[in-house]
Amino acid sequence: MENNRGSWNSNIGFLLAAIGSAVGLGNIWGFPYKMGKSGGFTFLLVYIFLAVFVGLIIMASELALGRKTRKAPIAAYKAVSSKYSWLGWFAVLSPFLIMTFYSVLGGYCIYYIIINLMGLFGGMPDGSSFGAMLTSIPASLGVLLGFMLICFIIVAGGVSGGIEKFNKIGMPALFVMLLVIIVRALTLPNAVEGLKFMFVPGYAVRGGFIEEAPSLITVLGTAGGQMFFSLSLAMGAMITYGSYLSKEENLVKNSGIIVFADTLVALLAGIAVIPAAVANGINNGIPVANIKLNGPGLLFSTLQDVFHNMGTIGGIFGVIFYLLVLIAAISSAISLMEVLAAHFIDKAAEQGKTLDRKKVVLIITAVITVIGALVAADGLGSNHITPAELFKLKVNTWNDCWLDFFDCWSEGIMMPLGAMLMALMIGGEIGPKVMLDEIHNGEHSPFFSKFYRFCVIYVVPAVMCLVLAGQLTDFFGNQVVSYIISAVCFIIFTYHTLIPDWKKLGQDGNE
Repeated sequence: MENNRGSWNSNIGFLLAAIGSAVGLGNIWGFPYKMGKSGGFTFLLVYIFLAVFVGLIIMASELALGRKTRKAPIAAYKAVSSKYSWLGWFAVLSPFLIMTFYSVLGGYCIYYIIINLMGLFGGMPDGSSFGAMLTSIPASLGVLLGFMLICFIIVAGGVSGGIEKFNKIGMPALFVMLLVIIVRALTLPNAVEGLKFMFVPGYAVRGGFIEEAPSLITVLGTAGGQMFFSLSLAMGAMITYGSYLSKEENLVKNSGIIVFADTLVALLAGIAVIPAAVANGINNGIPVANIKLNGPGLLFSTLQDVFHNMGTIGGIFGVIFYLLVLIAAISSAISLMEVLAAHFIDKAAEQGKTLDRKKVVLIITAVITVIGALVAADGLGSNHITPAELFKLKVNTWNDCWLDFFDCWSEGIMMPLGAMLMALMIGGEIGPKVMLDEIHNGEHSPFFSKFYRFCVIYVVPAVMCLVLAGQLTDFFGNQVVSYIISAVCFIIFTYHTLIPDWKKLGQDGNE
């Protein structure tokens, strides 16, 4: 029985959907606060390096894998690899785990749109509204349900009728609103200090924002996790979107456009958020060392103080800002839900069955909402139902709230490990030429072919091993143990892949 999987109506529709998947809370929420956490300019340099030498390679590989197999992640890996067929499960479990907390953060955006709208009629909310929201379980659950309802409607509409249609409107609107917020942020007194934090080497320490710069491995782990989360890599989204893509489309160009657009939006988000936060703090007499540039509170507490201090007009800018964040959250969330929907629809088609998309998406929505309710009720640890408290564990970064717990397993472990294994699979088992043939699809680009082979065989596995070590250190706190675990994983899988296939690898590299 033929599986009518759907397809994109146009390449621009695909690009906007893929950019929408990449441009999410990882850009607007994660990039600014992780940049603040990692000392500004150093983080930016590492992030750009990773985007070019790792992100672009994995992006092209995932799109090619999806288009080559015309399957969702689990079936796609099974179709090309005998040793790593199980790797597709990482690409399905990751988006599921991410959606359990991503849905809650998306709900927070709805909450902030509402309170800023109410502020237009008097009583502009300030940064304390964040704590009030976290401790109000009914409010958190209500906006979670609202966010998931929006996502259900879009994903149930199908690839072209729902996802593509939303992004054709949402992405241009997001760019316009982001530029409006940037103009307002940069016209605040002392905003230039925030720009220096972002773009002047060493200014984070010299300017008094932090006492000492974090280690390079810490920055690498943070930037690596952020890049994969932001670009929607190693979570099945690009494999799934690639499976709906026409053979005529240029994957090298499309991959470059997606990575560039995503990085640009992340940078613009930093320019919108960090200078405004710094300016607001300085203008209110807060020492720069006490200005909060890291953590979830940067978006929902520090920025709300900025809008509060603008007066009534701040309510308008608040609505615009949180609306653009909501659009970014929805565009990424629907791509993650589509990974799950495509898996079940394709699985049924293999068995000669046809599933109703709306019913599949409804079940996925319900399951995510139920688990997301736990994250919402937890309130980032405010309501004392954290994993550490429930299971009587020593409190650490990975278990201090349910959001961090699910984030640890997805962004912290599965995504960097999955990317490392994908590179080893391509470089050592199936050979780069198999993927390059699909990437080029009859065309020939000697420079990109050489660049791709070098990066996928040498750069990506090594860098992702270090990123995994950095992520483990960030979540579990023991740097030595993290290095050992990452090194053991790297050695085992390298031996498993490269040693049996070293002859084929050498032959493939000379083709």
